[in-house]
Amino acid sequence: MPADHSRAPVLEAVEAFHRRGDVVYGPPGHKQGRGVDPRVLAVLGERMFAADVLTLNGLDDRRESQGVVSQAEALMADAVGADHAFFSTCGSSLSVKAAMISVAGPGEKLLISRNAHKSVIAGVIISGIQPVWVHPKFDRDLHLAHPPEPDDVRRALRENPDAKGMLLISPTDWGSCADIAGVAAACHEAGVPLIVDEAWGAHLPFHPDLPEWGVNAGADLVVTSVHKMGSAIEQSSCFHLTGDRVDPEVLSAREDLLGTTSSSPLVYASLDGWRRQMVEHGHDLLGAALERAERVRRAVDGIGRLELMGREVVGPGAAFELDPLALTIDVRPLGISGFQAGDWLRSACHVDVGSADACRIGARLTHADDDATERVLLDALRRLSAEAGDLERLAPTQLPPPGSLELETAVLPRDAFFGPVEQVPAQEAVGRVAAEVVSPYPPGVPVLTPGEVISAEAVAYLTSGAEAGMLIPDAADPTAATLRVVAR
Repeated sequence: MPADHSRAPVLEAVEAFHRRGDVVYGPPGHKQGRGVDPRVLAVLGERMFAADVLTLNGLDDRRESQGVVSQAEALMADAVGADHAFFSTCGSSLSVKAAMISVAGPGEKLLISRNAHKSVIAGVIISGIQPVWVHPKFDRDLHLAHPPEPDDVRRALRENPDAKGMLLISPTDWGSCADIAGVAAACHEAGVPLIVDEAWGAHLPFHPDLPEWGVNAGADLVVTSVHKMGSAIEQSSCFHLTGDRVDPEVLSAREDLLGTTSSSPLVYASLDGWRRQMVEHGHDLLGAALERAERVRRAVDGIGRLELMGREVVGPGAAFELDPLALTIDVRPLGISGFQAGDWLRSACHVDVGSADACRIGARLTHADDDATERVLLDALRRLSAEAGDLERLAPTQLPPPGSLELETAVLPRDAFFGPVEQVPAQEAVGRVAAEVVSPYPPGVPVLTPGEVISAEAVAYLTSGAEAGMLIPDAADPTAATLRVVAR
């Protein structure tokens, strides 16, 4: 029997709860908004709190006999072509950890693309997994990493035949996509599963002109952040399982180990409603977004001294594909950094870009953009190009040469992180073993992970970057003047 995608089980359960007029004598303590400070309601609204209802003994009964969430998850799986879907209310930061420990355990090897988000490194530290880093392709001109290629994964699997699987990141924070089908084939030839951290790819299943969706490309387990490119609220994540290389019962148990027992119905409901929206209207909505993106790309190409990354980066040794909704704009020809550009756009134009680094800014278009947001973005970029000469010229970040951040892992990350440590001046940290995660943010890809031998190039990049406006929120010393290392 075909799935009925006109339904939204979680939203229907919220409506039913309100129709019944249930009076709750358990959490949440605000009692559907009755106890909320009116000043809070004035900002957040009464309806948000009215919908904040426990799933257990709220949207569903004590035995969960109505299957409210499981029905919604089944519809999500059907919508994207997966065998199983699991909702997460703690973002993909939790989902990717659950995926990792469903494939590898303490002391076991897992191949991981080194351009992984800091949440992946946290999963390595917590689990005790031994990472085998598969390094991305570094674009010398753009100073930007593209995903590793299938042959890189085959080589790593030959050198580590005891590895339990591979974790691949695609799309990257800057929109470049991996050859997921090729990497999946390499993994499956070796008899191991492929996990794809597709946090930026929740929209991909719903239009044929977008890069191929991980499930369709043969990945076994795909993690998506629906709040990034979809219509769900922050922290909304979903992971999708296909085939039998990862046991769904194991995945469910691992997620339960990490997840909250107080899941937000607001997250569940927004995931549920987004799936319905995409099945019913996604093709048209994303088709319009793609047309808008093409129009914006042409306009940005016409703005002096802004260099928009396009399909010139697609090819061997670079990106396999590019998400056209990701606008990656190099601002170095303006004589400023991406940090300065992002800060100026926010203060002068009230335009908030998604990412900024030493070289570029990143802006994402979605199905939610319209003529007004298109106009605001282009006007702001034109102003940036015209007025960048007025910005202070700062000492540039010392960008590391290709390969210089491919650091040796000398100690298991968990041992380095939890063992005896000391804080030393950054220059004295060269040659020492890192004991902390050091991630410029956004996008949050670590320069240093615990257990890696710190290089002079990494120190120069971090210290000069911090002086130029780089944000390093997870380091013990956000200025990078000192670094935490394993004690001798």
